[in-house]
Amino acid sequence: MSEAQLISPLSAEEVEAIEAEIAHLPDRASAAIDALLIVQEKRGWISDESLAAIAGLLGMSTADLDSIATFYNLIYRRPVGRHVVMVCDSVSCYVMGCDRLRGAVEEKLGVKPGGTTEDGRFTLLPIVCLGACDRAPAMQVGKELFGPVAADDLDGIFGGFD
Repeated sequence: MSEAQLISPLSAEEVEAIEAEIAHLPDRASAAIDALLIVQEKRGWISDESLAAIAGLLGMSTADLDSIATFYNLIYRRPVGRHVVMVCDSVSCYVMGCDRLRGAVEEKLGVKPGGTTEDGRFTLLPIVCLGACDRAPAMQVGKELFGPVAADDLDGIFGGFD
């Protein structure tokens, strides 16, 4: 067992998955995004303690890893709901009414962007582009993409998530 495993708040399963990714890359630091996503998949977000443990495992400084984590909007550095909701606001979605859609989502969930529903089910986050211009206005809930979406579709969409 490595020293990083002895002092790490990471689980053995997380360390094993990260090490498997590292094995396919030219150096340990190249696994930074994969490592962050592996831990986030298990925990829902990346705490400061997790970030420090991942940095140690990869041989990086915590500051360098944090700069990567905060650059990517799909890595969450604070707790989020069980399902992250993102309403695209790209040019295509804007033209097709993403402002109306976002307003309907805010009303349906009772939260503004950055907020989490009281029951912890949903967190609404902004996103610049979902890459679904042909389905505008588009939104994503967890890993599931929806579009085009109208306000009338929201009950059916949100009803499909626990």
